[in-house]
Amino acid sequence: MQWRALVLGLVLLRLGLHGVLWLVFGLGPSMGFYQRFPLSFGFQRLRAPDGPESPALGPAGRPGPPGGPSGPSWLQPPVPGAAAGRRRGPRRPRPGVCGPAHWGYVLGGWGRGPDEYEKRYSSAFPPHLRAQMRDLARGMFVFGYDNYMAHAFPQDELNPIHCRGRGPDRGDPSNLNINDVLGNYSLTLVDALDTLAIMGNSSEFQKAVKLVINTVSFDKDSTVQVFEATIRVLGSLLSAHRIITDSKQPFGDMTIKDYDNELLHMAHDLAVRLLPAFENTKTGIPYPRVNLKTGVPPDSNNETCTAGAGSLLVEFGILSRLLGDSTFEWVARRAVKALWNLRSNDTGLLGNVVNIQTGHWVGKQSGLGAGLDSFYEYLLKSYILFGEKEDLEMFNAAYRSIQNYLRRGREACNEGEGDPPLYVNVNMLSGQLMNTWIDSLQAFFPGLQVLIGDVEDAICLHAFYYAIWKRYGALPERYNWQLQAPDVLFYPLRPELVESTYLLYQATKNPFYLHVGMDILQSLEKYTKVKCGYATLHHVIDKSKEDRMESFFLSETCKYLYLLFDEENPVHKSGTKYMFTTEGHIVSVDKHLRESPWKEFFSQEGGQDQEGKSVHRPKSPELKVINSSSNCNRVPDERRYSLPLKSIYMRQIDQMVGLI
Repeated sequence: MQWRALVLGLVLLRLGLHGVLWLVFGLGPSMGFYQRFPLSFGFQRLRAPDGPESPALGPAGRPGPPGGPSGPSWLQPPVPGAAAGRRRGPRRPRPGVCGPAHWGYVLGGWGRGPDEYEKRYSSAFPPHLRAQMRDLARGMFVFGYDNYMAHAFPQDELNPIHCRGRGPDRGDPSNLNINDVLGNYSLTLVDALDTLAIMGNSSEFQKAVKLVINTVSFDKDSTVQVFEATIRVLGSLLSAHRIITDSKQPFGDMTIKDYDNELLHMAHDLAVRLLPAFENTKTGIPYPRVNLKTGVPPDSNNETCTAGAGSLLVEFGILSRLLGDSTFEWVARRAVKALWNLRSNDTGLLGNVVNIQTGHWVGKQSGLGAGLDSFYEYLLKSYILFGEKEDLEMFNAAYRSIQNYLRRGREACNEGEGDPPLYVNVNMLSGQLMNTWIDSLQAFFPGLQVLIGDVEDAICLHAFYYAIWKRYGALPERYNWQLQAPDVLFYPLRPELVESTYLLYQATKNPFYLHVGMDILQSLEKYTKVKCGYATLHHVIDKSKEDRMESFFLSETCKYLYLLFDEENPVHKSGTKYMFTTEGHIVSVDKHLRESPWKEFFSQEGGQDQEGKSVHRPKSPELKVINSSSNCNRVPDERRYSLPLKSIYMRQIDQMVGLI
């Protein structure tokens, strides 16, 4: 009898331990039953509609472990006819409230009742706690920035573990992970300029701007990726220039004594050095890389990703409209149209890799992550900034295709049959599922949905990525939603989840997102802080680190965390409407950027060069400065184009940016 009692006691102890794991962490082995929680990680293996069980597929299509999880409706193709009947555009905004049961899942509380989550995450976020988190975010930025200036400047990046700088890998030109980004132009300092201003540090902002003016040159034998140089460097120079020349000075006195538009001249110089990428390409789609001294390398790759080639319009467009020179916007817009014209006639989707000479899709995967993400983002943001109707029309068509072919699961987030919605990777030609993973870059998409008013979908998708963060204390670069495990394990301090969290809080004012931000802040402090900064996580499970702090950590991650908790920031209170670029650089949205004297020129000259000749560009006039405060009348042949307000949706966007 004693041994029976002992065995029974051990069994009960084991069950109790498993129950604790489920309750606290949402971990532990299956208990042998199918639990249907929102966004549940407890799916059964897939059964074919009329056949036997199919094995779960692991990474690269390999069979997963027996009994491995899978998401039934996510794996199923769209029901025939359902795509045509699904909503054709963003739904009307609904209250930004995520149901308690949904939060229970997100926080791993498999056995907790809804009242506990309602109490913990719906209650007001105390002002003193918000101030504490704001100061923690500012301290995070200062720690990284000060260590970069002390140990790495004038090099491009900080190696925070060994406390030294990093520049291009001259010994290995094929090391694109480094050389695409680092151009030997003090990247981290340049990228962080507007973060200094947003945090109100006028003295350091002024000092940093003078350092950039006096020490940074683009006359370098550096081969860089056009996309990275544009969003990180060109975008930051333009943002800082507009902050300096803003007559209202909402962030404090950020003016520079005797400033003579040097940052704008530097932006122009850099953009001219990037222009060769658009020459000698049969499609108008640019080469992916240029040498800042010599132009396109002789051995340049003819293949580029859609996001890299099609996400230049915001920065190039701002530059053109500040200078009164259509060249830059023209080449960027030409690339966007060329990519758009290559989309599938059947699905309306684009692939992720294209040959710039033949227009042939080398990569036919269509999704929301790497290779495509910012292409969609800039279709919408270009319309918000410039008011060109065709940008919005392209975005609306793209969003319909995304909803029809990439979105799987039930229609509503918290109700209805089937699994909660998820956006998957599909073949651009057929809309068929290509793999069972998502990447961390896709976490930007809820923020984009906020901008178009599809808040309910944004809430649900954001919860999925936050659930992954809660599990690992970071967001793995690639996550297999069928195996419920990371495929690629590193986390380079990316900002996309933080960005969506910030925008969702601004849209809903729900304190839940302040708790999310606090979780992210505390995870970063706990797992990534090292001697001289914050380090990339090499492995999100064992928390081993890599000696690299990418510039976007200061320009985006810290910025969005700070703004999330700084409710009184001029970004929210000044009365000026702002938009963030894909690198997190702040741009004021005003009518001057919607004044385009060359609109008709685009429609006449925007055709594709199919003969393989050099791209014909309008002659670049002498540099003319047009800032938002006083020089708008210097735009040649100035005209005002009536805003396209033919639909409720378009009117909502214009109301959002305060233009009507």
